[in-house]
Parts: sequence; structure tokens; C-alpha cells
Amino acid sequence: MIRQTTFTLIFLVLLGTSQSFSQTKKSTIYIHSVANQWLDIALEATANEVDRVGAKPTIQSRTLGLAVTAMYDAWAAYDAKAVSTCMGGKLRRPLAERTLKNKETAISYAVYRVLNDIYPEDKAFFDKEFKAKGLNPANFSTDRTKPEGIGNIVAAAILKERHHDGSNQLGDEIGGNGSPYSDYTYYNPINSYKKVINPDKWHPLPFVDGKGDTFLVNFLTPHWYRVKPFGLKNSAQFRAPEYPKFGSEQLKKDVDEVIDFNANLTAERKATIEFMRDGPRSTGQSGHWLRFAQMVSLRDKNDLDRDVKMFFAVGNTAMDAFIACWETKRFYDSSRPWTLVRQYYAGKQIKGWGGPDKGTIDMPAEMWHPYSPANFVSPPFPAYVSGHSTVSGACSKMLELFTGSDKFGETEIRRPGIITETPGDPVSLPLPTFTATADMAGISRVLGGYHIQADNVAGLKMGRDIAQYLWKDVIQKYFDGTYKK
Repeated sequence: MIRQTTFTLIFLVLLGTSQSFSQTKKSTIYIHSVANQWLDIALEATANEVDRVGAKPTIQSRTLGLAVTAMYDAWAAYDAKAVSTCMGGKLRRPLAERTLKNKETAISYAVYRVLNDIYPEDKAFFDKEFKAKGLNPANFSTDRTKPEGIGNIVAAAILKERHHDGSNQLGDEIGGNGSPYSDYTYYNPINSYKKVINPDKWHPLPFVDGKGDTFLVNFLTPHWYRVKPFGLKNSAQFRAPEYPKFGSEQLKKDVDEVIDFNANLTAERKATIEFMRDGPRSTGQSGHWLRFAQMVSLRDKNDLDRDVKMFFAVGNTAMDAFIACWETKRFYDSSRPWTLVRQYYAGKQIKGWGGPDKGTIDMPAEMWHPYSPANFVSPPFPAYVSGHSTVSGACSKMLELFTGSDKFGETEIRRPGIITETPGDPVSLPLPTFTATADMAGISRVLGGYHIQADNVAGLKMGRDIAQYLWKDVIQKYFDGTYKK
């Protein structure tokens, strides 16, 4: 399963999984809801995909958004007021059918079908988990009087709507190369790695593979601004304002701050960078914040209904935050610190991180490197605004709005260097509030050398604005049955 964090989260495993879901509620021990269990499965499948093709946070956010939407839409059929995203209130079942077992069965069928569509490589894994719950993968009923039928109907509706939502999941968009999620918007960088014409603009950066060979990585999903949002009016609704340009006092100040951080990497700073980078098998910021939501679920001992609603809110907020963030990234196409340090200090000596276990050294600016392995120079897409900041700002605010409090109350114990160099002694990273956790995620990208402060500040604001809008104008209306498409 996915790498475990050292949060104070205890995952309890059901014994005797052949018993009905509803029977487990009789236990005096708190048991994770079926929604929570399926979220674990979705996160593991996402980590498996990272193992296969590498980290692609935009795509991962959509996958997880669809998974939690499948849970919610199936559950909504058994709620008195809630409406689904695809069917409205058309599937609502009578009071006598609104049992825990029916909800769990419908949710399981819906999310199982959606995950199989997105990750067919993991069918055996999904089948095993599905059958362990006493369910039949071959049941394709569309009888809406049965929970199996509700789940299958919901999944089909979601997939029909999302197969051509602009993500190019099927690889059949005109202009693409035929592969899933390929770009069809003909993006080309203004600069090349060897020739920077405009230092304000992004270009592919040189990565080093396991053989020591250098290769370039193109803009990841540059078409993502065309993906249909969950609840935003359009991807540009919260576009960030202009960013500081090369030659400005503000940009020089921001670049110098990044250089200073890079030359003064304390154990706590290294731990912060690596914790928020999420390491190998990363499920992206959407997955990271859904794991935080799982911790809230355990803390508050959520029941199924509350879990479904919370995961739906957080997962879709992350998806829309990514779409909006990518619209701003594509619109401004801004450069990373890797480029800016070389432009400002060309031909000069600076202090910086010398590489794994080398500490701070004097170096030519042309050798400056973020705090990361050579095979991960910086994320392969423009800088402004920071995705970590945008999604963390959005999800932290959504958790605050959903729970009615900013309190988080968790602590991460982390060994600095664990995914970059020889690990040091453990350090404690307190996460007292959702806001503080988002702020930590944002500043971690500046500490790491992936972003300047302008990317972080604007991203946090954008994310929080997105969450406020979605909560007030979209999500609460889905819950109370008043949302109209």
C-alpha cells in the first residue's frame, strides 16, 4: 500500500470482510467508513500509476476528484435533500431504502466502475478489494431500485460526462498525439534550455537519469486549462494578477531570498521541503490533502455520510484548484528559480546547496540547484502560480469551512534528507491548523528552490478564493439540493 506517514493516524483493518458493511457499525471500535476505505484504494491505485508513468499531479487530481464524486453521487440517491452532479435528484430512493448497507453498496459499485475505467491496469487489485466486501464485479444491473443499479448508473453518467471534458483521457482530441492526456493545444516554449531569449518565460529544464545522461522534460499537461471545472464558472475565473518581471526590484528580492534559503538549509527546512514534496509514489497535492481529510475523519470519528461529503468537497476543490492554477501557469508561462538565478548572477560565484551530503558550498551561479536529486530539478511546468500553494490554500480553507474550525492538531515526525541525502535525526513539524499547514506547503516550495515568494503568495490567495466560492455557491447547494447546472 502507499507509503505511510507518521501522523497520529491509526488505520484499523476490518476482520471478516465477508460480513455486511452495516454489521460493522455495531462494533465498539471506531471503523473507517466504506468511503474512507475506497479512498485508501483510490490513493493506492494513484500511487501505482506514479510507479508506472511518473507523477502527474493534474491528472491525479482529476482521478481522485472523479472517485470522490462517484461516492457522493451514489450516496446522494439515499439522502433526503442532496442532489448528484450528473443526475440531480432523479435517482432519489424512498425512505425505506435509505439504509447504511444500500449506501455502502451503491458507493462501492460507483467508485469501483470509475476506478476501473481510469486505471484498467489495476483491475485485479480492484476486484480483490471489491470481492472482499462480498460484491460481484459481474453485476452490471441498472435497476435503480437496487443499490448495485444506482452505483452502475452513477458511474456511467460520470464517465460519459468526463470522457470528453478537455483532459483528453481517451487520447482522441484533435491535435493530440493519440495517447491519453496528451496535449492538443500545440504548446511550444519560447526559450530553449541552451538559449534563454526571455528570462521571464519558462523552458524545459535538464534532468539527469540513472545512467548520468541529461534529458529534458516538457510542460506537463499544458492543455489542463481546458478541462471542465467541477464548480468554477471557467478556468480563468480566479486568474492571478501579473507577476514580478525580470529587472524589477521585487523579483530580484524574491530570487535572493531563494538563494539565501538554499544556502541555509537547516534540518527543519529540509524536513519541511521533503514532507510537502511527498516523495516517491506521491499522490500529488490532491492526494496529500485527502489524506489530511482522512485524519480529520479519524479525529472526529466521522460516519459514512460525513465522510462522503467531506471527501467530495476536498477532492473536487483540489481538482478545480489545479485547473485554475494551470490556466494561470499557461497564461503567464513564467520561469523557475533555476533559470532566474542563472540570469541574475551569470558568471558570478554564489553560495548554495552543493548536492547530497555536501552541505553549502561556493559555486558558479550556473551550477546552482534546488534541494532535490539530479533527476528532479524542478516540476516540469511554469512557475506562477505554485500548484502546492494553490491547492493547499484551497483544500485547507475547504476543510476549515466544512468542519467549522481551522484546528488540525497533527504533528509530522520527519527525518530530514530521507528522500534526498543521508537522513538526519528526526524533527517535529507541528500542524496546528489547516491554515498553518497550507502555509507550510507553500513556503516549502520556496525553501526548496522550486518557486519564488510571488508564486507562493498568489497561489495561496487564489486557492483560498476558490474554496470560498465553491463552498458558498456550489458545494453547500449540492448538499441542500438547491444546486442548478
